[in-house]
Amino acid sequence: MLLLIEDYFDVVQSKIAEIRAAESAKIAQVAQICADSIAGGGVVHIHDTGHMLNSELIGRAGGLVGFTPFSFGLNVANPNSFRDRTSPAPNLTSEIISLALKRSNIRKGDVLFIGSVSGKSENVVELALQARAMGVTVVGITSIAYSSQLESQHPSGRRLFEAADIVIDNHAPYGDAMLEADGLDARVCPASGICAAVIMWAITAGIVENLLAKGITPTVYRSVNAPGGPEDVRERQNRYKELGY
Repeated sequence: MLLLIEDYFDVVQSKIAEIRAAESAKIAQVAQICADSIAGGGVVHIHDTGHMLNSELIGRAGGLVGFTPFSFGLNVANPNSFRDRTSPAPNLTSEIISLALKRSNIRKGDVLFIGSVSGKSENVVELALQARAMGVTVVGITSIAYSSQLESQHPSGRRLFEAADIVIDNHAPYGDAMLEADGLDARVCPASGICAAVIMWAITAGIVENLLAKGITPTVYRSVNAPGGPEDVRERQNRYKELGY
């Protein structure tokens, strides 16, 4: 096998071992918080900045039907070269996030996961702060080693690991990519996506175990590709719609 492929498997196994050793207690804590929220009528929401979580967790066989994506945006098409030069658009991040949360299904007592490997952007920090102010438990999935070396873009100077209620470190290195290759001036193969997926599926396993211990059977997707799959998926979605778990 090619050496870089071997190196990749080795470093991924090492990262998973790091996460298991360092983050298991927090993973169990978050799983309990999520289960308690769901048992009390709460919802678990997922907001990701593009490194796998939404596509990995939502609608997946073996995943919870109740995992709910959260995204937002405001697009205004009104270009004018003179105005763009003389009157820069105001920063409305706080107002946009406030409106997004008011329009959303996020409520006090819910759990909101925010995934951002750098954790520096104004959006993710502001979202964490405003959601916490609503009484939502905010869980940040980020790289502390990476983020701590970056300057925050939020006016408070905070990064996600300083703004969330609970932080689970994805153990990605500075710059995210893990492997060096002769002849390349950049490393390859980022850690953040696969590490975040491992963390979130571990949390999912803990949520299921905690709910079952409470006598609650959570609704879990089966594969849509199995015989009768589409009908089964609809039935499970309807079950969640009726029960909330």
